[in-house]
Amino acid sequence: MRFLPSTYTAGTLSLFLRYRRFLSFTTTTTSFSSRKLKNLHYRNRTRALTEAKLALTEYLHATRALPFTLADHIASNSPISLSTFVSQIPFNKAIPSDFPRIIRSFFAYRPVNEFDFFYESIGLAPSHPSLPSGTPLFLSDDARLLATVSSLLRFGFPWTLLGLLYLNSPSIFSSPPGHLLNRLQRFEALGFTRVSVIAICLAFPSTLSAVEEDVEIERLFRDLKVVFVDYGLDGCAGDDVELLLRFCRRIRIFYDMCSWKEGMGELMGRSKRIFVEIEESGLTQKLGFFLKLGMRKDEVGAFTLKNVEVFDFDLENPEILIPDYLMRVGLCKEEVDSLTKRHPYVLGKNKLGNLPGILRTLDLDKWFCTKIVDEKNISFLSPSYANVDSCDNELEAEFVQDLKRIKLVKQHQFVEVKVEFFLSIGFGKNKMTSKAIGLVSGNKELLQKRFDCLIGMGIKYDMLCRIIIAAPKILNQCENMLRKKVNYLCQDLGYPIEYLNSFPSFLCFDLEKRIKPRYKILNWLRDNGVVKKPFAPATVLANSEKRFIFNLSCIHPAAPKQWLECFSSHKDCNADKETC
Repeated sequence: MRFLPSTYTAGTLSLFLRYRRFLSFTTTTTSFSSRKLKNLHYRNRTRALTEAKLALTEYLHATRALPFTLADHIASNSPISLSTFVSQIPFNKAIPSDFPRIIRSFFAYRPVNEFDFFYESIGLAPSHPSLPSGTPLFLSDDARLLATVSSLLRFGFPWTLLGLLYLNSPSIFSSPPGHLLNRLQRFEALGFTRVSVIAICLAFPSTLSAVEEDVEIERLFRDLKVVFVDYGLDGCAGDDVELLLRFCRRIRIFYDMCSWKEGMGELMGRSKRIFVEIEESGLTQKLGFFLKLGMRKDEVGAFTLKNVEVFDFDLENPEILIPDYLMRVGLCKEEVDSLTKRHPYVLGKNKLGNLPGILRTLDLDKWFCTKIVDEKNISFLSPSYANVDSCDNELEAEFVQDLKRIKLVKQHQFVEVKVEFFLSIGFGKNKMTSKAIGLVSGNKELLQKRFDCLIGMGIKYDMLCRIIIAAPKILNQCENMLRKKVNYLCQDLGYPIEYLNSFPSFLCFDLEKRIKPRYKILNWLRDNGVVKKPFAPATVLANSEKRFIFNLSCIHPAAPKQWLECFSSHKDCNADKETC
């Protein structure tokens, strides 16, 4: 269901949590802002801001003819804009008793941009990118906005949460107020309490901006009626709109991260405790875990709601030991031995939260999903299956010793984030992993972007892990360069991307100084009828400059001279890395 832009889920924090942090910030902004008023003695700053708030309320109500309620809300909830305004007033060592006169005089002769105060008061930072540019100074110039805000306020919407509506659906504030009220009353008539309607609309702003008779909105309210009315979720919050909003935000995670499925309302109603007890971040982490496992989006929501015990599992921190864990969940020893022989870099300890990466590395993700979904083995993710002996095994002891040596020559914190990256993609704590850690550069985010870039180019996950363990320095290159090299291999040279499995070092050679020049001379020789068949990249690139020139002389005596005069890059290296 399309209730938010697709960027909502991308491993990012939810809009509501970001907004809550902003609210927490603004509640303490007055004292913070008062310290920034260098035009006033520190003892007088709080007094000046208090007088400015009263003066702004009076200005908006008496001078600008705004309703007193709106004026008071705006003045009471815009501390940053108010402080910025006060910082421009020349007090000239005036005594506090003169502050009301000076501030009111400044309002009279220096009109303020009322929209700055308004947007901040509804919960948006004054410089928020979603705010329109080039707005007029006076709120009264936008009569539709004022009428809509007044209607929402009368219905019961909290003033400081209106920014949630504006962030997601600015068109709401240009809707005819009568139309908006009719829609809200229609939602209420479905059997919801008014507080529930407000919370639902704040969590799903498109309910107020979508066209009439929108099918998705009808489905949403059918589901929510089951949860709120039939199963009494609204009774868990009483008249606390912010608490109900938190419940709605948790429900929304299922719609945004998982495809809508018939009967979701009934499943959510039976499992209503998770919306009351578990924070958004916990729900996001649990659902994200199953998505990373490879479970289909249309399965995840229903599966987790049918198996609510997974929300009580710690799916992040428990340690698992490969290959022991694989045998616990159903593989025989022969199968495990075969897998670990092909993928030795997965051996050792790792965290359960990295299990999706381990299974994708071993190409077992679909098998595992079948085990826990079709065969109902959800206990595979329970603590009893995840627990391992706390004693260090030989692999981990080597890994720890290698890390100590690496940290002697590299900054400690950068080594740790690289460890996190390699464990997250499925590598275990073993010597092969520690060797790769010592050869790559970049923080976890950069390494993940480069890894995802190669996956996006069509390299299979398990194949990419083998490539990385064979040539870790591949991850030292920027995404753009990786794309250029893969495109050159596949489009210009005509090799399938699977060729990298046998010659991963192709991605380590300098494209402009080594790969292209060598193929240009070979193409020239082919065009002149000297070379009949193409040479594989491993044959062309793996040799040194001296050896390459010798090979050219074997093809034709004049080829080395042509190479040196027309094609060679004299800065050629054996394995230049490009980090751009």
